[in-house]
Amino acid sequence: MSMSTVRTVSLTTVPASHTWSRPPKHLLLARNRIKVLREGAFFGYDSVTSLDLQQNQISFVEEGAFQGLTHLTTLLLQHNRLETLSEETLIPMPSLAYLRLYHNPWNCFCPLDSLIRTLQVPSNRNLGNHARCAEPVKLKGIKLKQVNPEMICLDSETTVDPSEGPIYPEDPTPIRTKADATTTCHTYLYPEVRMDCSNRDLSEVPAGIPEDVVHIDLSNNSINHLKAKDFLGTKSLKVLNISNNNMQHADTGSFSGLLHLQKLDLSNNSLHFIQYGVLEDLYFLSELKLGGNPWVCDYSIHYMVYWLRLHPGVKHSGLICRSPLEHTEESVEEYVNSYNRECPKGRRRGQARQDQTDSDPWDTQKEAQGESEEEPQPQQQQQQQQQPPRSLSLWKKYGIIRLS
Repeated sequence: MSMSTVRTVSLTTVPASHTWSRPPKHLLLARNRIKVLREGAFFGYDSVTSLDLQQNQISFVEEGAFQGLTHLTTLLLQHNRLETLSEETLIPMPSLAYLRLYHNPWNCFCPLDSLIRTLQVPSNRNLGNHARCAEPVKLKGIKLKQVNPEMICLDSETTVDPSEGPIYPEDPTPIRTKADATTTCHTYLYPEVRMDCSNRDLSEVPAGIPEDVVHIDLSNNSINHLKAKDFLGTKSLKVLNISNNNMQHADTGSFSGLLHLQKLDLSNNSLHFIQYGVLEDLYFLSELKLGGNPWVCDYSIHYMVYWLRLHPGVKHSGLICRSPLEHTEESVEEYVNSYNRECPKGRRRGQARQDQTDSDPWDTQKEAQGESEEEPQPQQQQQQQQQPPRSLSLWKKYGIIRLS
């Protein structure tokens, strides 16, 4: 278990992931001078489960700042200068269980509506528990968990004296503008609505894709990351080509809303595996092209195989192991089959229980930093006491080796 710590007084950006000699599990960046978290700041930090950014000067978080932190369970953002934060910022962290937001000057106006609603979902009981409003005055000191989101949007509407003339709200300054599909891509209307966005030097899926588009070609661009809701409005889409993009990652929810998609081309990219849940909305998929990707045959690849087994009508190609060396050129399905043959069920269950009892130094670290919030204590010890001896859970035809 690795822990990487940067506690200087001059760090203004998140260090690149290759800074560390090995992938960190706990990343401690507290007490620095980071002011803005830019989109993609944590690319390459897939292994991180806890991230400490408290006591910086963070005043703005771009929507894609936490992309790639799919295993993150704990995020500490207290003691910063955040006034607002969007729910969209949290989407790339599906495993997030603990979020600390207190001692930030939260402006409880309508832009904070989506975050407040997210924090108030009953299942998110450990997200933002002690964060309080700083503005407006009448809500000052009220916990975000207790604010009525309907009221903050009503309160943001200003009553104006007609004799003074209209007051127009200021347009927010965009941090980054996506390319517009209707101006960037060529649209064909016959025999069906089709958009050709290939070879347009795109780095992300363009905005404004019309709802009635049936076929989109995004091949030969530089889209290395698919984000949640990228295709949410394209409900009529049946054919999607994202080949030759050097794509490395697709968020859960990347294909949300594509209920009628029939053909998907992900060939010739840089995908190592498909994240759990990415394909769940593709009920009518019939063809899936996967060739030309450096598929890594470890446990992360199993989701793809299991999904294909549950959808036998999907014709697929190109699912070949490229690493590790012992599985090179082996079909991914054969790798999974051999994995299941060679690893007894009892042993896999025992290993899973052992993994769940790994010690986590995060609590110790929070105590050292004065973290006062209570968190649920693990129940593994009680569960282990109720389990039968490990030797009884193994198949009898396998020998038992005790290591002391």
